Amino acid sequence: MASCDKRIKIALQKSGRLADHSLDLLERCGLKFTKSKDQLFCYGENMPVDLLLVRDDDIPGLVSDDVCDLGIAGMNVIQEKRLQLEKQGKAAQFEKVYALDFGHCRLAIATQGDTDYTGSQSLQNMRIATSYTATLEQFLREQNVIAEIVYFSGAVEIAPRLGVADFICDLVSTGSTLAANDLTEVQTVFESEAVIIQTLEPLSAAKQKWVDRILQRLGGVLQVRESKYIMLHAPRSALREIVRLLPGAESPTVIPLEGDGDRVAVHAVCHEAVFWETLENLKSIGASSLLVLPVEKMLA
Repeated sequence: MASCDKRIKIALQKSGRLADHSLDLLERCGLKFTKSKDQLFCYGENMPVDLLLVRDDDIPGLVSDDVCDLGIAGMNVIQEKRLQLEKQGKAAQFEKVYALDFGHCRLAIATQGDTDYTGSQSLQNMRIATSYTATLEQFLREQNVIAEIVYFSGAVEIAPRLGVADFICDLVSTGSTLAANDLTEVQTVFESEAVIIQTLEPLSAAKQKWVDRILQRLGGVLQVRESKYIMLHAPRSALREIVRLLPGAESPTVIPLEGDGDRVAVHAVCHEAVFWETLENLKSIGASSLLVLPVEKMLA
């Protein structure tokens, strides 16, 4: 087997809302890489992992065709590709293996501000512009609605102003683009976030071992993204209340303080945000020497 065949290939978005997050996530998993001059390929220096930087809608196809072993993309893109393949009588040769909890958005229907919308039946016999034709088609079928789907790539939000559609179906994150074009979101079609997909083709034992290691590290990074390590001193009698106040904490470590039989040191990992109010509440029940530290990595 050629040495290049022993390396894991991961397809990532080369630019856009998921690109920087995806690269940062892999760097935090310990991957060090060198970018090619054309900025389309990253060679892993310390792991047998190479990154292909491509268009987001190419990622599911590259994984399904076994060109890449893994891909990071939005579920909106993955769902669209899956449905397109089904229309061709084919099965997608990939599966979702991990949700990454970033890149949250939704595929939504929007219309001009003065249009009355009372539910999906308001779409009956209307024209809807979208680049997500397969996903919209499935939604309309589930809603028992017949409408004309107008394929529109690029700036879908201008379709109503051009008179080519009555509604649009497009990705929405903050809603600012809709507002700027006097459009109002009226219905969610599909909720999306960034995920990792893996080819269904069996990997060699060596490759699968590295894939498992990468996924384990991803879990460790994502688990502690909002986590904090809290250390404090407190009366032993306040332990029950302290545990209640620590946000998202597992059982804390309790250590006796030398020479003080009534007070203990408490160490805990909190998996939720720690606010000033949390520290003030802890202090009010006798805690002192409170220290909050970020958690960079953790393996359960």
